[in-house]
Amino acid sequence: MKFAHDYKQSLASQGFPPHWVAHAIPYGQLKKCLKKVQRELQELGLDAETLRALLDPNTDSPVALNYSLNPSSSSKLVRPKLTVNIHLHEGNIIDASLAPTTRHFFEKIASGFAPDSSESEGETKPVDISRAETSDEGTRATPQTVINGNGAGHEKHDIIEVPLVSDGVFFDILQSDLGGLDALQATERDQLKKEVKEIGKQVSQVSRPTRFSKSDLDHWRHIFELYLDAEVFFATHEQEHGARSSQKALQQLQWFQNQVQKQQLVASFKLAESRSAFSKFLELNLTLLKHLQFQELNMLAISKILKKFDKRTALGVSRAFPNAISSRKMISGDIAKEVCARISNELVSIIPQINDYLCPICYSIAYQPVRLGCQHVFCIRCIIKIQRRKEECCPLCRARVVMDASAENIDTELEKFMKKYFLPEVKEKQRANDIERGVEVFGEGYTRSECTVM
Repeated sequence: MKFAHDYKQSLASQGFPPHWVAHAIPYGQLKKCLKKVQRELQELGLDAETLRALLDPNTDSPVALNYSLNPSSSSKLVRPKLTVNIHLHEGNIIDASLAPTTRHFFEKIASGFAPDSSESEGETKPVDISRAETSDEGTRATPQTVINGNGAGHEKHDIIEVPLVSDGVFFDILQSDLGGLDALQATERDQLKKEVKEIGKQVSQVSRPTRFSKSDLDHWRHIFELYLDAEVFFATHEQEHGARSSQKALQQLQWFQNQVQKQQLVASFKLAESRSAFSKFLELNLTLLKHLQFQELNMLAISKILKKFDKRTALGVSRAFPNAISSRKMISGDIAKEVCARISNELVSIIPQINDYLCPICYSIAYQPVRLGCQHVFCIRCIIKIQRRKEECCPLCRARVVMDASAENIDTELEKFMKKYFLPEVKEKQRANDIERGVEVFGEGYTRSECTVM
């Protein structure tokens, strides 16, 4: 009762869009249907305790039950089936542990009669069980005769499907709503991908290095560096690997916002379009967080109702149902993963990151990049040093290409790109190279001084 109230309150108070709430798992409706399932089983003498005993594979009872959730041959929906395996000795069930109502029920179906739940208590309606078909597969009772070991008599072995209605209704409701949630998420995922694309176009425009907005490029780079460090929805380091919970994702998103505010990155934008693009980027992440919260809430509702089903019936559906629909996940968990991948590919990649253009030897920007015959790139100063030491092999792949490098190996297009997108880093590396060259020529006492116009 408490969870039903909390679930309803959470759907109403967490700011989910109305059309999301309309597609949420109907916990209250499923709970009412579960009461009908329990009542139907109890009328047959199959209360939870009796079912637990009869479903035990190690039981010595001449009566054994099996409850399965099998996919329909005509659809992806699972169909519940309760079958009874009865061993009769001279036409009678001998099991003192069975309650009178339960024994009466099994004797009826064993003798070719089944109780009709629509009639008053204590009355039965004759039904030919051997010809009864299920609504799904047309399964019939399959009586088998087994001769005992001494040949003096025989025992009858019947496998008969118990006709139930309410459990089928329960799983039809649950599967229908799961399908509705999957369709909702597919629609929302497509919309989020469109938003990522639009924000990408806007960021690409405002981050172009021109004399009017060159500082905005650096701010966007720092913003995306912080976003990658935050790992809001997915962690890649060893201690915390994989998808994050909504609570942890919220903490990481708050950390990202605090760092951006602390460093005054948005406040330092020169273009109003940059501030607008950042607001949309933040709203996109908040929407993703809402999706994650909504997904977790629905998964909790499913888990709770299946556990309640098991508690009242002992039929073991909390494990059987997820396994039965393993071909399609219970509420697709890929929406955050897919949208985050799209953010990385179409948004974050718009702003080149310095880590992608570092020299593997000195770990600073590969100023005047030399592309060796093996296609690995190093800064020119590092290649010169390697050549002076007469080292022939590439430090990364060990190909014998170092001594073949010359001025023709300088990648001029990459050099232009670096000067355009990493001008401060290029200037700093150029200054460091000049100092190092001066020390080589003039000795340790060399001090670099800027040119002065008299």
